[in-house]
Amino acid sequence: MEDIGTTEKNSDEQPISPPPGLREDLVVLMKVRLNFFVLVTTFFGFVLASRGGDMNWMKLLHTILGTAAAAFGSAAFNQLMEVDLDARMKRTADRPLPSRRMDPLVAFGIGWVLSAFGIIHLAVMVGNLAAYLTAATVAIYVFVYTPLKRLSSANTLVGAIPGAIPPVIGWVGAGGSMGWEAWFLFGLLFFWQLPHFIAINWLCRDEYESVGYKMWSNGDLTGKKSGRLSAMFAFCLAVFSLMPAFLGFANLLWIIVGPLLALMMMALALKFSRDGERTSARKLFFFTLLYLPVSLLVLVFAWKPL
Repeated sequence: MEDIGTTEKNSDEQPISPPPGLREDLVVLMKVRLNFFVLVTTFFGFVLASRGGDMNWMKLLHTILGTAAAAFGSAAFNQLMEVDLDARMKRTADRPLPSRRMDPLVAFGIGWVLSAFGIIHLAVMVGNLAAYLTAATVAIYVFVYTPLKRLSSANTLVGAIPGAIPPVIGWVGAGGSMGWEAWFLFGLLFFWQLPHFIAINWLCRDEYESVGYKMWSNGDLTGKKSGRLSAMFAFCLAVFSLMPAFLGFANLLWIIVGPLLALMMMALALKFSRDGERTSARKLFFFTLLYLPVSLLVLVFAWKPL
């Protein structure tokens, strides 16, 4: 990120960081860093559907562009709906809306334009099914998951649904059908997200509890509950990873490596459940970040088009 101004100093000679500029505020409003994973999984879904045929690079570009716009727009809506809670948490208080650097009407306009553009662009340039899936992703994320965070800890399960759809958007964008392969990609992302977000929730549980978010980690001082839940979902991921072995769309490389990666995640989750240390929770979290690109790369080499 480029320098946005010279550093000022107060009377005690302590450096004062200049306020973020418009570009930095837009990056935060659209959750560009978080949505990078959305684009990565969309890309891999498209690539896997193209195995055994020609790669349509222009269609891939349109798929990524439409998905990115919709994801950025839904992130703006999410922050509009949570501005009151963001203002009360230290890690989010400096976002453009709670800090009042950005007018809510401007953020609403950004969210509306980007979401609408993304869905319409996919419908025109990629296909109706990709547009329908993207519209469903935005709707579930904004209108179901976001308000549910204040009402029920089941929000983590619901939030994993829109997070698991992007690789399917990539898959159908490349011309793939909604067959077993598409459902496998959905399930892989669904089960992966649960240990990932449980680790985040536990690490940030004090702030989440203080503002009224309903999370599985609330009140879990020892980490036993969060660790066991993470281990259970990692085990589900390991079992689910065997699906290609029965349906024949991945070779032995994935059959060995896929479940092994998930079992490694489960081992880290069990360690966290035993010791309840923040370092163990962080190791689990960072391993989930590593798991995603590694598993997707392995799938590319192991994929066998039906």
